[in-house]
Amino acid sequence: MLLLALIKIKGHSGNELVSSMRQVLMLKLVVIIVSISTKWLSLNTPKPAGNSKRKETCSQASSNSVGDPEVRPEGIKAAKAKKKNSAPLRSLSECQTVWEMKKEDLLMRKEDLLIKERLTKLAILDTLLAKKDPLTEPEEATKNKLLALI
Repeated sequence: MLLLALIKIKGHSGNELVSSMRQVLMLKLVVIIVSISTKWLSLNTPKPAGNSKRKETCSQASSNSVGDPEVRPEGIKAAKAKKKNSAPLRSLSECQTVWEMKKEDLLMRKEDLLIKERLTKLAILDTLLAKKDPLTEPEEATKNKLLALI
């Protein structure tokens, strides 16, 4: 209203001012509508199949027949999981060689454990035989058991 009062003072009538303001607002509205519509039209235009992220555009999806099930693209997490879990397939000969190596390793570990066990028993027997004091009943039983095993 203040603007109307200032313009009336300069010699313009209120009706002229209102009509010119309506024209300016209408022009601004038209500019906004045109910019929004061009933005949405550019987003909605079908792009070449090689560049688009989607497998189907909206127009292609609507042209599908009713009986055909819609094919959905694979999700991001599923694609990453498939990539992570897909180990290259090995041939039968590779698997057999790996299996043989693991078997040999297991046998060597068992032999090592048996050797360690025997050494600990011998160390216990050595300490029992090296004692100068008379042995207690459990110590005597352990000594006899270890001597029987050797």
